[in-house]
Parts: sequence; structure tokens; C-alpha cells
Amino acid sequence: MPPLASRAVSTDAWITAATLAAMLGVLAADRVPPAAVVLAATFTLLLTDVIDSEAALAGFSNPAPITVAALYVLARAAQKTALLSSLTTRVLGDGSQRRALARLAVPTAAASTVFNNTPLVAMLIPDVQSWCRARGVSPSRFLLPLSYATILGGVVTVLGTSTNLVISGLLDARTGEPLGIFEITPIGGVVALAGLLVLVVAGPRLLPDRLSAPEQAEAQSREFTMDMEVVPGGPLDGRTVAEAGLRELEGVFLVSIDRGGHLVSPVAPDRRIDEGDVLTFVGKVDQVVDLQRIRGLRSTEEKHLIALDSPRQAFFEAVVGRSSPLVGKTLREAEFRGTYQAAVLAVHRAGHRIDAKLGDVRLRHGDTLLLVAGPDFRRHWGDRPDFLLVARLGAEPAMATSKAPLVGAVTALIIGLAALEVLPILEGALVGAAVLILGRVLTFGEARDAIDLDVVLLIGAAFGLGAAMEGSGLATEVADVLISTFDGFGDAGVVFGITLATVVLTEVVTNNAAAVVMFPIAIAAAQSTEVDPRTMAIAVGVAASASFLTPIGYQTNTMVYGPGGYRFTDYARVGFPVTVSTLAAVTTSVLLLG
Repeated sequence: MPPLASRAVSTDAWITAATLAAMLGVLAADRVPPAAVVLAATFTLLLTDVIDSEAALAGFSNPAPITVAALYVLARAAQKTALLSSLTTRVLGDGSQRRALARLAVPTAAASTVFNNTPLVAMLIPDVQSWCRARGVSPSRFLLPLSYATILGGVVTVLGTSTNLVISGLLDARTGEPLGIFEITPIGGVVALAGLLVLVVAGPRLLPDRLSAPEQAEAQSREFTMDMEVVPGGPLDGRTVAEAGLRELEGVFLVSIDRGGHLVSPVAPDRRIDEGDVLTFVGKVDQVVDLQRIRGLRSTEEKHLIALDSPRQAFFEAVVGRSSPLVGKTLREAEFRGTYQAAVLAVHRAGHRIDAKLGDVRLRHGDTLLLVAGPDFRRHWGDRPDFLLVARLGAEPAMATSKAPLVGAVTALIIGLAALEVLPILEGALVGAAVLILGRVLTFGEARDAIDLDVVLLIGAAFGLGAAMEGSGLATEVADVLISTFDGFGDAGVVFGITLATVVLTEVVTNNAAAVVMFPIAIAAAQSTEVDPRTMAIAVGVAASASFLTPIGYQTNTMVYGPGGYRFTDYARVGFPVTVSTLAAVTTSVLLLG
């Protein structure tokens, strides 16, 4: 297999390379929303005349972004109606850990072939936690396999993940033929089976026993709540919370006021306190004891450990999302209590609690917040980009609602019509979303909020990057380097090199960005080998979703980070054999099919 001919690198190729390098660097830093970074890169290439306006905006006229948006609506409907959630306990059943892993991973992967995996994981995390709690098993034994199973299932059909739809859209723009719904299955199915087998066989030996964020809080005896009563006629009687100096206490939070059986939670700074009011504070034991020195308050002698099932307030885990406005800010700068009407009790990062003054902690993507709020906190914030996951602690597993069969029927109809080529995926997904809204499964506002606009914008903007790489000749140059590097191993080496480069890139940046960057390189490499370019493109789509090595490479990995109490190295330990199986399965499948 001869290498590509040597050629001078064009100015446009250098500009594209510099722009991509800057984009990947900013994405890897994970401090700016990915959509904004990709939009800026595409805009830069437009201003420098590397691409024209038609190429820059081509993604927004492609079916991929709208299809992804419609499928988000479908996934939100499944989540709201608890279509799958009520089956979790029955699926897990009883028996050995390996058997329970298999009974969780296989059905979850099957569901992920249709439903977006982010809401699917959000739906199942509380149920898995409840099952583990009832049996005295650490959730860390099951939550990471839950995430990996959704990733593996997502590569089996075009509907499984937005990355598959991105590849389909790129092929549509290039050849006029998008991917069929099951066209990816011969490669993705082999990858899924190999990965699930590794999880079930090796998982019990590799998965750690960890304490989740709330379990760590309960295990640390320094974390207390204390009830204090307002002394009649005392200096605090009749004053507001702010005037009484109870708003800015060091490490201690006023979480509720009990006034004659009427509970006020959370507490606004302008809330007046009166004699006889019982104020509940949460904080470190030494600081809570200091409350007894405040004139006008007296202890009710009801000091106790945090009660996660307390009827007086609800406790939640909330995982900070990549696009959250909280990223890069402290709780004080974000005015967390005023904005979210909730008090943060602890911040967990990389499997450990941050032992610092909470108001000074600068939040990062993936941080898990243990907080107390009103019972409706999840309803208000569960679908917002502020948090990847909001889970109420101690809640009972959800039961399927009367609308669940309609969601199941709509899902089956979309798959059936697309498989029979009666209706394209885009039209089917839009019709399905409309039926769910007209059938009052979701309100229009709920459907709108279900769409991850950051993902949709990223996909639309990313098409311009692919056009720049191809038009400037950069894709051919990079393909030449890869072919020269792996030339000694023939076509197998080239396929492995493309797949490996995609897997490495997707751990650094988002899966969609990795797919767009690698697509034109893969096509250029395929044209110099005996591998079918379309098959090589599918390989890129599968590999771009194969993020198993870090908690930040894929959203579902981030979602289980805090709830599972994982450490950063746990992902590499469990994910490495799954990644190896993916590389082997993709390379073998492409060679057999290509």
C-alpha cells in the first residue's frame, strides 16, 4: 500500500490546523461550553476565507441537528413516564454480582439503542441506588457499568447517540445517502457484545467498593443538624434573617424555619423570625456548637446526624454539567441559595469531599453537590443544563405512568418506519415528538427544555470544520501521516490507527467534536486503502462514542462520578479492557466488512 504523494501544505491547511489546535486546547480545558468553542472555530475559518458561508452554515440545513433535538424529546418522555425505571428492581433481582451485572447491563444497552443515554442514566441511577441500599451493596459496583452499558448500546443503531447522527449527516452531505437505522449494527453490535462480555466477566474483580457522596456525609460524624429556638423578647425576635446575621454564618446553613408546625424551606434573607420559631441549621459540629453562643437563640437539645429521609426537608445529589453557569464560579458568586433556593452541604470532587469553606470553592464540571432544598427541587432543575443529574436521596423507585405505553408505541413506530424505509428518521422523530406533545405526555415547555441546545448547536457548527479540513487538504495530510505510521501492518494497521486516534481524541474533547475532526481524515485514509470509505466512517462514529477511560470524556461517565463515589483512576482500571475490546472489535469488523 503506497503512501500518499508528497505535497506542499497550503496556507489554508495551516490556518485550519492552527484553528483546530486552538479549538481542541480550549475544549480540553473544559472551561467554555463546547458549542461556543466550535462556533468560534467555524467563524474563524469563515473570516479567514478558508470556507465560505455556505460551508459554514451547511450543518444547520442538515437533518442531523434537528433529528437529535427530536430524539431528546422522545427520551424526556420516556424519563417522565418512567417507561423503563419501574423494571429495574425486577431486572436486577437477586443472586451473584456477576449475574446482577449481566441483568442490568444487557437490558440497559438494549434500551440505549433507541433512547438518548443521558436521560436514560438519569432515570436509572436512583433505582440502582435503591436496589443497592436495600441489599447493603455499594452502588459503585453497578453505576459505572450502567454508564458503560448505555455507551455500548448507543453504537448499535443510528438512533443510539448523537454521534451516529453526526456521521450520518456528514455522509449525507458528502454522498447524498445518510446511514440506515441498522447500517451501523454489524460493527456496533460486535463492539457492544465484546464490551458487555468484558464488563460482566471482569467487572466484579475490577469494580471498587466506594462510598457515595451522601454515604460519606453520613459516615463523617462532624456533619450535624441542630435545632435552635428564637428566645421570646430576645435580640433576634422580630428581625429578618439577614438583620440577625444568620445569612452569612461561617460553614453553617440555616435550612428551615418551623413556625407552629408550618415549615419554611429554603429560607430567604428577608424572612422575619419571631419568638418560638425553631431554626434548623446544618454544618460542622464545632461551628454548630458555636450557634449556642449567639444571643437570642437557645438549643432545643435535638442535635443529630443528617437524616437523608427527614420529612422536614429533602436532600439531593446534583452533578454540575459541562454547560452549567456554575462552572468556574464559587457558590457565593453564583448566589446559589438565592438562585436555586437550596443550600449546599458538601462538594465532592474526584471521589473526595472538598474540605474547605464552601463559599470559596470554585466549581468544576463533574462536581457533585450534596444539598438540601424543597421537595420540588428536582422538578424545577432536573431538566436544566445547570445539572447533568438531580437525584433525590432516599426516594422510592418511580412507577410507570399511564402514558408510558404511548411513549413505547411511538418509539416502536419510529424504528419500524425508518427500518422499512417508509419514513426517514428525521420525519419520524419529528412526528413522534408532535404526537407526544399532542397526547399531553409532555407540555411544549417540557419538550423545549428537554433539548440540549449546546449539542444541537455544536453539531450544526461542526460541519464547517469538516469542510475546512477537506477543502484545505489538511485531512489528506493527516491521513498521509497515519498511513505512513501504520503502513507496515497493511489495511489493518490503518484502520487500527484511525480508530485509536479517534478513541484518544474523544477522551480529550466531546464525542461529536472528535467525530467531525476524524471523519474527513478517515475518508482520505480509506481512499488510499482497500477499505470502503463508508465503513471507515462508521468506524469513526463507533470509536468516537467509546469513552471509557475518564469521567469527563462522556456525559454519562460524569453523571455517575459522584453518586458512585468513584475516583479518577477507577475509570481507567475498569475502562481499559473495555477500550481494548472496542479497538479489536472495530478493526476486525471493518476489515471483514470493508
